[in-house]
Amino acid sequence: GYKQANVVILHKSLADDFEKFCHANDGPLPLLYRSKPGDWKCPSLSSDSDIRTDCLQYRMYEHGTCTGSLKSLKEYSQQLKDMVTFYIGCSFSFEKAFQNAGIPIRNVEQKRNVSMYKTDVPCYTISTFCCHLVVTMRPIPESKLGAAVLATSELKEAHGAPIHIGDPGLLGIQDLSKPNYGDPVCLHPGDIPVFWACGVTGVEAVINCRPPLAFTHSPGCMFITDLKNDNATVKSSTEVPQVHCISQNPLHYSIVSAEAAQKIKTLETLIGIDPGDRGIIHLLRQDELLKACLSMSHARSVLITTGFPTHFTHEPPEENDGPPGALAIAAMLQALEKEVAIVTDQRAMNLNKKIIEEAVQIGVLKKSIPLLSYQRESADSALTFLCENGNPGKPRFDHLVAIERAGMAADGNYYNARKVNIKHLVDPIDELFLAAQTIPGVSTTGVGDGGNELGMGKVKDAVKKHIKNGDVIACDVEADFTIVAGVSNWGGYAIACALYILNTCEIHDRYLRKAVGFPQLSKRTVWLSALPSVDKEEKLLKTLVRHGVRSGKTASLEMEVDGLPFYNTHSLVIEKLL
Repeated sequence: GYKQANVVILHKSLADDFEKFCHANDGPLPLLYRSKPGDWKCPSLSSDSDIRTDCLQYRMYEHGTCTGSLKSLKEYSQQLKDMVTFYIGCSFSFEKAFQNAGIPIRNVEQKRNVSMYKTDVPCYTISTFCCHLVVTMRPIPESKLGAAVLATSELKEAHGAPIHIGDPGLLGIQDLSKPNYGDPVCLHPGDIPVFWACGVTGVEAVINCRPPLAFTHSPGCMFITDLKNDNATVKSSTEVPQVHCISQNPLHYSIVSAEAAQKIKTLETLIGIDPGDRGIIHLLRQDELLKACLSMSHARSVLITTGFPTHFTHEPPEENDGPPGALAIAAMLQALEKEVAIVTDQRAMNLNKKIIEEAVQIGVLKKSIPLLSYQRESADSALTFLCENGNPGKPRFDHLVAIERAGMAADGNYYNARKVNIKHLVDPIDELFLAAQTIPGVSTTGVGDGGNELGMGKVKDAVKKHIKNGDVIACDVEADFTIVAGVSNWGGYAIACALYILNTCEIHDRYLRKAVGFPQLSKRTVWLSALPSVDKEEKLLKTLVRHGVRSGKTASLEMEVDGLPFYNTHSLVIEKLL
């Protein structure tokens, strides 16, 4: 029930830089107190302390090498007169909160020190202080994940909320049974490994800095303060975290505020309007937009595909639902500094190249996007396309998005809504989505409005039952996340808006950057400028019409805007989404 502290003792000449290092990485290094040179007390933390004797065990470092473990620092009193002590928050401080929330503490049950691991996550460098993040791992029953995050999120001086939940490999940790510090702690069946930033990061910083002399606590042998670690009160939905599973292979959960999640649920409701009365209400799956966008938010590189040649007797046969939504997603991904590419049919490469070029000219995109095509040349073609040298351990993309893309039916053909087979116009991009199911770390999203689009296989039973011609046209290929909208473009706009909401959410931002470095909210203006707007989409739809791309929806859904077809509810939905 008392606040505990990690201890780092450095020469006074390094103290200012180390303090800046702590502030720049306040997840692992929440600074509780900085002493003056030679001051062995910390009056704000303890009424009668002596840092030379109050830790159970210390470590001494000389030029970055640990040269001994000590029970007392009294014999170094002379050297300590020119040294500054830093007291840094510790995750042991939140164990009382765990007990109060009914969360088991496995390391205590097993009478072991907590497990601590070096990760491949770089901390923000200040001068000579640079290192990778160190984390503690606590096994948490899956049913208690939300409670564990909630119990710790407001305890900023004890490292706050977790920085990762799920597969340790995503942090570069290869073997949980071999911690770098502390003891291995066993997971019970149903436990999920949960990782918190750890103050031993400061020890790693000292090792890399290589000062002539430094002291730290021995990991697990903390300085115990006189201060009770009372639970902070969560004040509003802005501060209440939610936990969502975004991948099973590898297992990965993400965190978002309840307020941001609710906004995204509102977007999902808005795009679920069914202007064509096609029965899409039966296809809707709750929270698919939220989970898809959480997954994309964690992605490094995203591949987008679109194109539905519904007008099979015209040239070009494409409809104008799909490309605007795809480019809206791409624009936001660009603003978030992610790699993004588009894959389309070989026959449509020139058309899409022109559309992308003009999208840059009219301000929809900040810069051009690589345009790719896919053809099946061998059994390994999809794997070779998606991964470096066909190696599933090195995927080029970690998220695939299909929006209003013709999807393969159970009989191997591709159908428009009127049951016409358009297979001769469609390249087998479905194979990329099927291959992605076998590649760890690659997730997929399908956006559609009728059930015959790529990715809608997840709801194919509902399509066959409730959508006209569904028994024939239903796409058989599943995506991990299925976003259903009244018009697929709306799904694209909603994804762009949801990505903006997530990245302006402080709770999610902290989780993305693993609580090291500084908040990314300063980039909000850039993200804001990438959002879709009525003006952008009108210009883009006019561009499509100029290149002969027609509307794919029924005439009753169209109106004239400057003599060009436009969905009568289109502008209204964009405005509501924004």
